[in-house]
Amino acid sequence: MVSGPMAPGSSRAADRFLWGLVAVAAAAVVVVAIARGRAGPGPGPAADGAPRISLPLLDGKGVSSIEKGRVTVVDFWATWCAPCRVSMPRLQEVWREYSARGVALYSVDTDDPGEDREARVKEFLLRDGLTFPVVLDDGTALKAFSIALLPTMLVLDRDARVIWNHSGALTSAGEKELRGVLDRALAAPAAARGGG
Repeated sequence: MVSGPMAPGSSRAADRFLWGLVAVAAAAVVVVAIARGRAGPGPGPAADGAPRISLPLLDGKGVSSIEKGRVTVVDFWATWCAPCRVSMPRLQEVWREYSARGVALYSVDTDDPGEDREARVKEFLLRDGLTFPVVLDDGTALKAFSIALLPTMLVLDRDARVIWNHSGALTSAGEKELRGVLDRALAAPAAARGGG
């Protein structure tokens, strides 16, 4: 076999062939992306509204669930979570202001169940002067909402659809964004129910 430089025409043909393959692959990616976009959101909170869950309130004073008809902030946290500790005073202020305007708070403690869980949660709330209601999750809410990071905060519209989510500490910029989302959600009417 003789090796040497390729003829100029065959090099151009190989380049065209490779670029053609790249174009076909890119087109396939675009087609798949469009098809997924048209399929709409998958099953779960964003498509069907919040999952139906009821969790026990701290102190065992009944259960609480997310109700349609109210704008709701759902906050997932734990006593051992440092970013949660940073977020809680901001959440307290937002709740204090917006509860008077009809916004509900579903504050979900995700600590591991144990004999001292309620005592730890109460101490955490007392130490930081937090007065909002808290539910104790056994993993049901984490799984139902597919929560992987703490803290995670969601805002649900009046139809219980997730319209905003935030993971990590709630900074002043995040609080401002949250307030804007709540203001818009409160101003929007609930979607028409029934046939159409």
